[in-house]
Amino acid sequence: MTVSDSDRLHSRPRSPFHKETIIRLWTQLEPQLAPEWGFISDVAIPFSGDFEFCPDLAVIPEAEKNRNLTSYSPDLVELAIEVVSPSSVRNDYEVKNKQYAGRGIPNYLIFDPRTGHVVTLWNPGPDGYQGRDKLPYGGKLTVETELGRLTIDTSRLPVDPEAPGRS
Repeated sequence: MTVSDSDRLHSRPRSPFHKETIIRLWTQLEPQLAPEWGFISDVAIPFSGDFEFCPDLAVIPEAEKNRNLTSYSPDLVELAIEVVSPSSVRNDYEVKNKQYAGRGIPNYLIFDPRTGHVVTLWNPGPDGYQGRDKLPYGGKLTVETELGRLTIDTSRLPVDPEAPGRS
């Protein structure tokens, strides 16, 4: 299964909440990163001949980011973040879980504006992440990473008004 074309932002429509979530996450997390780390967004990360992903956000060494390439090795990624859209549910929750973990990406965060939940994944292994928490938006989320302790205020993230439990 080749996911590269369906995983690129420019090839599938997104809701305003998708981009707003990415921007809010970037602006909250960037000041918490040490200067030697930087974000890439919607840049190709080839995992194999069958899998190439473009994470919504990924943290890689700043020196590598500054090379300004159109693709980077998954071995550089310390944190991957995806924002779920209706067309990416299976990829974000299932396919990327196994692929990201299989390449040893230490932390994977899935933000889902459709449901108002975040899933944190850690402890990568060959069959996916061994650690997993699912938390509702609404408070501060602290994630222990190899980059340090990162805190995200999820109460500022948009949630689809049609999400379960919303009025």
